Amino acid sequence: MDLLWLVPAAPLVGFLILFVLHDYLPKVVAAVVGAGSVGVSALAALLVGMDYYEAGAEPTWQLLWTWMSVAGFDPAIRLYLDGLALAMTGVITGVGFLIHVYATGYMWNDHEEPEGYARFFAYMNLFVFAMLMLVLGDNLLVLFLGWEGVGLCSYLLIGFYHRDPANGYAARKAFVVTRVGDTFMALGLFLMFRELGTIEIQQSLTLANEQWSGGDTTMALIIGLLLLGGAVGKSAQVPLQTWLPDAMAGPTPVSALIHAATMVTAGVYLIARMHDIFLISPEAQLAVAVVGLATLFIASFTALVQTDIKRVLAFSTMSQIGYMFFALGVGAWSAAIFHLMTHAFFKALLFLSAGSVILALHHEQDIFKMGGLWRKLPIPFASMLIGSICLAALPFTSGFFSKDVIMLTAFEHASHGLVFWGGAAIAAFMTALYTTRMMIIVFFGEERSEAHDSSRLNMWGPLLVLCALSLLGGWFGFGVVADVLPDGGLGEFSHFSAVALVTMAMPFLGIFVGWLVFGRRVIDVEALAASKAGNALKRFFFGGWGFDWLYDNAVVRPVMWVARINKGDIVDWIYRITVAVTRGAHHVGSLTQSGRLRWYAANMAFGLALFFLIVLGVIG
Repeated sequence: MDLLWLVPAAPLVGFLILFVLHDYLPKVVAAVVGAGSVGVSALAALLVGMDYYEAGAEPTWQLLWTWMSVAGFDPAIRLYLDGLALAMTGVITGVGFLIHVYATGYMWNDHEEPEGYARFFAYMNLFVFAMLMLVLGDNLLVLFLGWEGVGLCSYLLIGFYHRDPANGYAARKAFVVTRVGDTFMALGLFLMFRELGTIEIQQSLTLANEQWSGGDTTMALIIGLLLLGGAVGKSAQVPLQTWLPDAMAGPTPVSALIHAATMVTAGVYLIARMHDIFLISPEAQLAVAVVGLATLFIASFTALVQTDIKRVLAFSTMSQIGYMFFALGVGAWSAAIFHLMTHAFFKALLFLSAGSVILALHHEQDIFKMGGLWRKLPIPFASMLIGSICLAALPFTSGFFSKDVIMLTAFEHASHGLVFWGGAAIAAFMTALYTTRMMIIVFFGEERSEAHDSSRLNMWGPLLVLCALSLLGGWFGFGVVADVLPDGGLGEFSHFSAVALVTMAMPFLGIFVGWLVFGRRVIDVEALAASKAGNALKRFFFGGWGFDWLYDNAVVRPVMWVARINKGDIVDWIYRITVAVTRGAHHVGSLTQSGRLRWYAANMAFGLALFFLIVLGVIG
């Protein structure tokens, strides 16, 4: 347990070395520091985890230093480790390390930022450090420090190729949209502190149960909804999901890190950590389920019509995070974190496999310019195939164990079980459908581009490890699966067995339909998409169900319109008048400052006389 401090400290030290010396470090040294620091963090997390379970799996704290001490307010930089924090730490450091190793090869011959190799790993290390502080922080201030840190790092990495204005726009969009969510979260944290009088997370949850359980839950509802607002921003859920597809502007390892190990899982962690608030207020918990269901439903349809391979995976992430929110909302707390873990395995695998394809095609990302690649890119093909079957949740893969648990738990929901399960089942079918479409277009059919696999050991090595984790990682949480089965076993399902079989069948149905439509072409998809109705529907799905259009017309364009009014100097006149009034008031006040003592004495006498007259008038 004494090594807990090393878990966040190692990537922080790596960041400082790389950031200060990035102009002087050879690439080899930058790679060793960048990946090695996260490797040290992962090793420390493993040792801490072993010690944690040997000690009886009891929560533990580690005080680093006191942040400040003002009038009895003594926030500390203190780390807190329990089962939830350990699971998150393992994902962040373990998967993060594999992504860093892969990135040492992927970024080696980068032509867009040839001098940015060390700077890239500096940002990546800072990203891991911020996420670790978020999940290990013992109080709301440390949590918020990590929360804002991952926001900053996402901005830096999404806009890493800053010479292209489109990439800068994508980074700003991610920063601004997530700031909207952060505002809600900050208000929720302030309200918790005002009502409960402490920033310590565990203490605040205990006090919340004492004050609000069984009584008026209005305050818990308000705080829960504000925290949900913060979570939907960071985790790209409806209605603040519009930043995530544009985040694909960053290098592919950045996409893998954001989607698998860091930023988008922050909202899931926040709700899981504050779960007592949502248990006190069932309305807030129901809102979490509705948000998750709406997001996974919308994103799964949107992914079906994307042409950029990374955007297909981006909407897939949005949908899978939706499953996690959905699980939290229906009370499947362990299943949500279980799915977070398994999703980290296969989503990192999918993004890194896609990165190898993109690199082999000289940074081509349009799936309709790919095709016939399974022979030329055997390792990326096998890796992406394994990641795809896990994403589709075929039986006994990691995705199957975690996703099916969520759907079966949803079916048992007291008031909305059938609706919840039905919506999630449709999304599961769509997931298998769009995944099949992607695999067929990219790896089969006619070859449309020349491919040259330049992968090295440091690139395909992480892919092979992630393949194993994606296939076998679901067995780590088999206890979570057993908890949702009748009597904790596999027998006596009654009606539950039929639901379980239908749930299991949905991915096969999606793959079969996908093979018929995109493989055998029993339906002319191009003709359907070219029709008036088909084209309108495709545009609607492609545009993410119109959310960007809505924000552009309701927010961006009105602000731009007000800004353009300045052409007539109307806006400037507001400020000019303000300045003129302020200067006039200052001039009038300065007239009283003559420097003559008799003038000051006369003013004082006049003021006193006026004061006494007023007092006498009030008394009279």
